[in-house]
Amino acid sequence: MKQMKQQFVDSWHELRHLKTVVVTAMLIAVGIILGYFSITVTPYLRIGFSFIANELTALLFGPVVGGVMGGIADIIKYLIKPDGPYFFGFTLSAILGPVIYGIMLYKKPLSFPRIFIAKVLVAVFVNLLLGTYWLSMLYGKGFLALLPARALKQVCSVPVEAALFYIIVKTLGKAHFFSEVRAKR
Repeated sequence: MKQMKQQFVDSWHELRHLKTVVVTAMLIAVGIILGYFSITVTPYLRIGFSFIANELTALLFGPVVGGVMGGIADIIKYLIKPDGPYFFGFTLSAILGPVIYGIMLYKKPLSFPRIFIAKVLVAVFVNLLLGTYWLSMLYGKGFLALLPARALKQVCSVPVEAALFYIIVKTLGKAHFFSEVRAKR
């Protein structure tokens, strides 16, 4: 528990650095652009790529910066391209996902199992349970009626997204991206 508290403190202190703010702003822009690209597998199953920017921010700067980035990116995405009514629940989910990624990935050794576990936690608690609850509240549909299709989407997308993120992180590591971003500020 003490280690997690220290993660939040360290992540909070990351916000003092101009480099953190600049890289986070660039990752917000990248996330918004990647949000326009997705692969539609079925009408109910779409695999998007904006998660990459959220996870990279959380990996680099921790849960606080990741959560702030997720919330800001969600609001900007909505302002650029509104898709239905604005609902704060989805913004809260957009904040909680990167917070979980930050807890799992920030200043920790990177491995596929760690990334996969982080993806599963976000998929179950944020996307499946909380996201389904928001949809049932917003559209008046039964929670249990929405759950099976959303569960199938998570089961299909988690391994693909975890593998993709792992490949990207390993590639960026070989290109010394992380050492450049974390260099003296």
